[in-house]
Amino acid sequence: MDMPFIIDVEASGFGRGSYPIEVGFARPDGSVAARLIRPESEWKHWSDEAEQVHGITREQLFQEGQSVKEVADWLNTELRGETVYSDSWGFDSSWLALLFHEAGCLQHFRIDTLNKLLSEKQLASWSRIKQQVLQDLNLVRHRAADDAYMLQRTYRMTAAS
Repeated sequence: MDMPFIIDVEASGFGRGSYPIEVGFARPDGSVAARLIRPESEWKHWSDEAEQVHGITREQLFQEGQSVKEVADWLNTELRGETVYSDSWGFDSSWLALLFHEAGCLQHFRIDTLNKLLSEKQLASWSRIKQQVLQDLNLVRHRAADDAYMLQRTYRMTAAS
């Protein structure tokens, strides 16, 4: 069975003014990659509640993050021509659009909703199997690469069940 590319984006918060702070994905072979994003000067919004969820500090982004242009170029190199899938398409696609807008370049891959790939049988078992995958893998939740990997693993297990 072919595995899809799965993408995940962590953000400064939710709603107006939020922006991407980390993007990660799982490749079809199960390998993962992620980059922290250094905020643009006009990106001021910060949610302490979101920070408690993902554990990334604004200071960490300025110390370890790459520029929006570097991250956009990296994503285009890695994902060019692919369709990548997200379990939170509405948020992730808008955050990626903002990233590419600020980088001043076009996105050379598509993002679509993960639900489009799921059969009724997969949807019915998704929550239960996702919880099992989380327990089995003992991953750090709400970090982009780990979440993408967890979603891909859940996809694989629901397809096989």
